[in-house]
Amino acid sequence: MAHFSGEGEVMLQAMLRQLFQSVKEKITGAPSLECAEEILLHLEETDENFHNYEFVKYLRQYICNTLGSMIEDEIEKWTSDQNQGEEFGHDTVVQHVTKRTQESKEYKEMMHSLKNIMMIVVESMINKFEEDEMRSQERQKKIQKEKSNSYCTDNCSDSDSSFNQSYKFCQGKLQLILDQLDPGQPKEVRYEGLQTLCSAPPSDVLNCENWTTLCEKLTVYLSDPDPVFSDRILKFYAQTFTLSPLHMTKEIYKSLAKYLELHFISRENHIPTLSTGIDITNPNVIHLLKKHAYYSRTAVLRLIEKKYKSLITTAVQQCVQYFELCETMKADEVWGHSKPCGNKQKTFYYSGQELQYIYFIHSLCLLGRLLIYTQGRKLFPIKLKNKKDSVSLTDLLVLFTQLIYYSPSCPKMTSPGHLENYSPASMVTEILCILCDQKECAIECLYNNTVIEALLQPIHNLMKGTKAAPNCSETALIHVADILARIASVEEGLILLLYGENMSSSEEKSPAGAHIIAQFSKKVLDEDISIFSGSEMFPAVKGAFTSVCRQIYCTCEGLQVLIPYSLHESIAKAWKKTSLLSERIPTPEQGSDSVSSISQESQNIMAWEENLLDDLLNFAATPKGLQLLQRTGAINECVTFMFNQYTKELQVSRRKKFGYGVLVTQVASTAAGAIALQSSGFINALLTELWANLEYGRDDVRVTHPKSTPVDPIDQSCQKSFLALVNLLSYPAVYELVGNQGLPNKEEYSLREVPTSVIDIIDRLIILNSEAKIRSLFNYEQSHIFGLRLLSVVCCDLDTLLLLEAQYQVSEMLLNAQEENTLETSDSHRDFIIDSLSVERNHVLVRINLIGGPMERILPPRMLEKGDDPYPWPMFSSYPLPNCYLSDSVTRNADLKQDNDLGKLLLRFKMSDKQSEWIEHCRKQFCKMMKAKPDIISGGALVELLEKFVLHLSESPSECYFPSVEYTATDANVKNESLSSVQQLGVKMTVRYGKFLNLLRDGAENDLTLVLKHCERFLKQQQASVKSSLLCLQGSYTGHDWFVSSLFIIMLGDKDKTFRFLQQFSRLLTSAFLWLPRLHISRYLPIDTIESGIHPVYFCSTHYVEMLLKAEVPLVFSAFHMSGFAPSQICLQWITQCFWNYLDWIEICHYIATCVFLGPDYQVYICIAIFKHLQQDILQHTQTQDLQVFLKEEALHGFRVSDYFEYMEILEQNYRPVLLRDMWNIRVQST
Repeated sequence: MAHFSGEGEVMLQAMLRQLFQSVKEKITGAPSLECAEEILLHLEETDENFHNYEFVKYLRQYICNTLGSMIEDEIEKWTSDQNQGEEFGHDTVVQHVTKRTQESKEYKEMMHSLKNIMMIVVESMINKFEEDEMRSQERQKKIQKEKSNSYCTDNCSDSDSSFNQSYKFCQGKLQLILDQLDPGQPKEVRYEGLQTLCSAPPSDVLNCENWTTLCEKLTVYLSDPDPVFSDRILKFYAQTFTLSPLHMTKEIYKSLAKYLELHFISRENHIPTLSTGIDITNPNVIHLLKKHAYYSRTAVLRLIEKKYKSLITTAVQQCVQYFELCETMKADEVWGHSKPCGNKQKTFYYSGQELQYIYFIHSLCLLGRLLIYTQGRKLFPIKLKNKKDSVSLTDLLVLFTQLIYYSPSCPKMTSPGHLENYSPASMVTEILCILCDQKECAIECLYNNTVIEALLQPIHNLMKGTKAAPNCSETALIHVADILARIASVEEGLILLLYGENMSSSEEKSPAGAHIIAQFSKKVLDEDISIFSGSEMFPAVKGAFTSVCRQIYCTCEGLQVLIPYSLHESIAKAWKKTSLLSERIPTPEQGSDSVSSISQESQNIMAWEENLLDDLLNFAATPKGLQLLQRTGAINECVTFMFNQYTKELQVSRRKKFGYGVLVTQVASTAAGAIALQSSGFINALLTELWANLEYGRDDVRVTHPKSTPVDPIDQSCQKSFLALVNLLSYPAVYELVGNQGLPNKEEYSLREVPTSVIDIIDRLIILNSEAKIRSLFNYEQSHIFGLRLLSVVCCDLDTLLLLEAQYQVSEMLLNAQEENTLETSDSHRDFIIDSLSVERNHVLVRINLIGGPMERILPPRMLEKGDDPYPWPMFSSYPLPNCYLSDSVTRNADLKQDNDLGKLLLRFKMSDKQSEWIEHCRKQFCKMMKAKPDIISGGALVELLEKFVLHLSESPSECYFPSVEYTATDANVKNESLSSVQQLGVKMTVRYGKFLNLLRDGAENDLTLVLKHCERFLKQQQASVKSSLLCLQGSYTGHDWFVSSLFIIMLGDKDKTFRFLQQFSRLLTSAFLWLPRLHISRYLPIDTIESGIHPVYFCSTHYVEMLLKAEVPLVFSAFHMSGFAPSQICLQWITQCFWNYLDWIEICHYIATCVFLGPDYQVYICIAIFKHLQQDILQHTQTQDLQVFLKEEALHGFRVSDYFEYMEILEQNYRPVLLRDMWNIRVQST
């Protein structure tokens, strides 16, 4: 805005005119200039259209352009400081950034520039106004001159008036006004006289000799039944107060006081009392009701505190009296007393009782509004008459809560849209809901045990079989449930409901609120409560309280508390019952009288059925909840319901902010979930939308707006679909959707043939191995890059990579494509053509064929560089890979010299201490070494540590979790058995990585194959027979055994040592979580867990990762939800492949050793430590909307297990009892 043009000036003038025109009525009605200024200063609070004014939009954009980048930098800097250990609230950040901004040079320059601009604009507007005013006054003078020549004399004052002589006022003029105000004149003449008076300078009027006569006439007109006259006179008085010196305003006060004196002593004016009632058609009453004013909230609260606290005392007294009335009177008497809902007919007369009720309602509203503000809450406690104790904030909230239960309810409205419901219960509910939505307010007012107990007391009574409250109705319970749901939807409120105020206290007299809510919800769902049975509104009560439970069990910590109540079973049972009812409703015959009633009944049942499906669906928000949902057998129906809601673009619930993204990700992390997504039509719809954006789009758009050439590798229009596919294609989902299926590989494809399955996407976008496929694409290059990018992300899951390689030979296809993308040069040499596709293929080929952590492999970039050599990375069309992609910085097989501390630890294995003490000493020594000298725990030393420690544990009955299994097979017995193609490719990959590390020798491939065959036979002895339609349950473990492969490399390729260790290790609880094939269809698991196809690592380990993440790294947890991605999915991928490609080999060894020595719960702590380490990157990629791609593709740069050992020890102290208890409970308990 350095250059301010004439056009800009005109534009700003128009904006200001629009603003002043919109607020004209408010400003002109203000009694003083100060009040007018106050109105403008608080316009944002009072005008709902404030942000729609063009001038406000202009200011916002101006500030954003000038200060936006500085504010962002300041926030980022503040957030960085917070990440380094300091914890600040949101308000603190805002205050800090605001202060720094206002102190900055940029802010001062902006204000200076803005003031200069506005001075130019305002001065121009004033000049134009004065010119218009002068012209108007000249015209007015001519008219007045003609009218008043006979009245004006040469005695008119020439001295300066209030208008600087722009308006001359004289005695003759005042005499004219007095004549016009004569009672005998017609109304129009008298009205014109008042108009003239209001336009005159007040100081001139007060100085006139005829003021006394005029004042008498004005006093009489104040009592005129015509409100026009009294309004005009009051407006004149207001102007006089504003524009006259203080010593002159006494005349106005005298006039007003005289009027009031005459009014009260006059027998004609009867002063009514409230007890006699009010007729709102009475002019005086109308005049009273029209009075309004605009005041600063701060000023009002200050005045209340200093002078008018009695107003609040009276309001509280009214609420107390009404509650006492409700307690002592019968419901019908109270109803007759208050008539809170009234009828739809217009009421013109209110009795004394009704006015008393209105007074109570106004008191209620005043108190509710007061509690929103900090200064308002500081007015409490309040001392009441005839009450020994003061009324505190908590007392007032308890009183409000009691009003919900004790006050009479309105009769059932025939129209649900009836808005004028002024029943106390509805009003209080509205007030409490507003308080719930204000975080600071809710913490101070609502989040304490006393208020929660008051809300839940009648529910307690109902469950005991006693009456809840004299007037407690279904409506009251629904109101309470709505408040509880709002409390549960906020973190602080949820914690209060789960654990009470004193989380660490074990002296709670009654169970926390969540337990009472769950018990009551279960009773109403199971219809194990008789009080409301058969009531029309009973389903609404069920739905309301189930909704509260949903807010609780859709969180990990909430589900942990509610699991004992088996709500998933009760909800599923109610849904099945309702589903049967909806099927039995007969189709009404046309013309039948029962059509409307049956239709209404059908709608109610369908709504209740959908509500229950939504309740069940929300179990899928957490890994363990998803397992419970699968046990109900309703996952297909729930996912179909979700898809139907998704197509209607409806949110998951009114208190959820980020839609269905996280739910879809959780569901897609399991085999059964993936099948449900496919059968619901979700995947089909997703791919149809993708194809429309990627390939041809809508016909009508293509004609009028041809599609622009995309700048990014994946066009913005396809980004949402790309991320949805990344979320969907976890390995369990990929295996169920494409396992054992070949590609269509058609000879011809129609241009309008849209993919409808994951197989089709692979066939049409990834493996383009024929001219027919290439010709079928409108945008070949863009579409194929999309496919290659998708391949790159999904193949970061090594099991997915091996599956696609085994079934479709992905590497061969990419190599052939590179070979074809060459040009013959002289000397029979071929050069690769450098283009976007060849660069992308080169990246993918290196990524899928080279194993290694962040320091062990080098991935070529996807972008060209500036300069003479835009792509210095060598391309290839056959293996092996060029050496430049292998890192030279890796220290391979660095078997360090044995350390003293390590010697002490190894010596400890030979000592004969008590078993428990010995284990504890070993663990302490291990922790000491990991903190001080982590690099010595590698190579041969690591082998010896693991062997001896696991041997001792397996010989200790207290440490053994699984029973011993006899195994006698030899190499000869298993030699002729075959591994799956995925396992075979995994063996080659493992050996390739082991040789790169110089830890494996030639012949290792055969040895690892034998180890895997022994493991399959050994584990098969412990498997249960299961019949399932899921592919993953039809035979051996579907992926590669990455834990065995890791252990084989750790054991330096010694097959006997490896298998012996595995047999001993298989008896420990840790084996269930480190060695995933260990529990594949294992007989040690409950049958419903086996049939779900969900591994304990998912429903136990990753469940607790999400729970701890929310508590320990809340910003990261929020980032996941904002991105529509679940931490559980990426953690499952990391753990399944033992962090291969994510950590360097030494860190993989430390991960395994840490879990073996310290326990399986360290698996969870390591994941939390990783997220803490990645916090800044995660927040950044949440902003760029590619979080899931970043987490899947990027290695964990800079992360070392040893760096976070002290932090993980703190996590162990805080969470181990809960985690180990749940991990211990995964297997069938003996009875």
